Amino acid sequence: MKKYLIIRFSSIGDIVLTSPVIRCVKKQVEDVELHYLTKESHLPILKNNPYIDKIHTIKKSVMPLIAELKKERYDYIIDLHNSIRSTSTILQLIRPFNSLKKLNIRKELYVATKINLMPHHQHIVDRYFKVVESLGVHNDGMGLDYFLSKEDEVELSDLPETHRNGYIAFVIGGKHSTKRMPDNKVISLCTQIDKPIILLGGNENHETGDLIKSIAGDNVYNACGIYSLNQSAFILKESKQVITNDTGLMHIAAAFNKPVISVWGNTVPAFGMYPYFAKDSENKSKIIEVKNLSCRPCSKLGFKKCPKEHFKCMNLIDEKEVINSLVWD
Repeated sequence: MKKYLIIRFSSIGDIVLTSPVIRCVKKQVEDVELHYLTKESHLPILKNNPYIDKIHTIKKSVMPLIAELKKERYDYIIDLHNSIRSTSTILQLIRPFNSLKKLNIRKELYVATKINLMPHHQHIVDRYFKVVESLGVHNDGMGLDYFLSKEDEVELSDLPETHRNGYIAFVIGGKHSTKRMPDNKVISLCTQIDKPIILLGGNENHETGDLIKSIAGDNVYNACGIYSLNQSAFILKESKQVITNDTGLMHIAAAFNKPVISVWGNTVPAFGMYPYFAKDSENKSKIIEVKNLSCRPCSKLGFKKCPKEHFKCMNLIDEKEVINSLVWD
């Protein structure tokens, strides 16, 4: 029995994007026991995955876990993070490994000079698979996975009556302000969409959600901060379609094969983190962005506010393009 360890500490979207590698390693390598090392806060993303045999979690430091990991005597370590922390872990375990080849220099060059040297149409999932190529593992083209348990399900009868027969999930959350649609843009879209809408985000977005609902009306249900991550994932799974910022729930929506309208601010799809679908479902992704802005991308992650103070990358988003991209089956 071979024993492999996958390392990816954060964040939500990045971990979801490792799911094809998890599946393909487990299904294509004979007699393999597969372990995963991540942050404790991200355990809900992986805990229901049937392809993982054991999950190891850390809070801040990996040091308290090193002795336990050494006892596992891994045959191979798959480092899908390639950070100081993951490299330190590998050095202490002294086992055969391969690490993700990061493109941070190219990203920084793109941000600083607007010269795009990123691999054309190469998703980070494709680069993850380069790490396991030597193991004879290949991409099966089946897209992302996200697994929920019975306890993650939300009773649809608990939703407003107007939302029980179908709704659009609108993800307004996101870690960085410059990756989020401004409130006035969300309000404008919600007032123009004549279908039930459920707003999704964290506790920090609940007040904003209440503001949006107070103006847009009863077709909007504010679920920000009400549900856990996996319950929010269930809301995505049951939706007709998803409108979302560039954030973790965008990738979870893609894992459920939902039609995704992703709206991009200061980051760009060329970084390789756009919605990833199975080969036969790629047309379910609609990317909406303001192209040819001289200041975009301004960061490979994001800021608390627009460095130029005009926030044109979001303020100039064509609302009609969003609305015309909606489907209702």
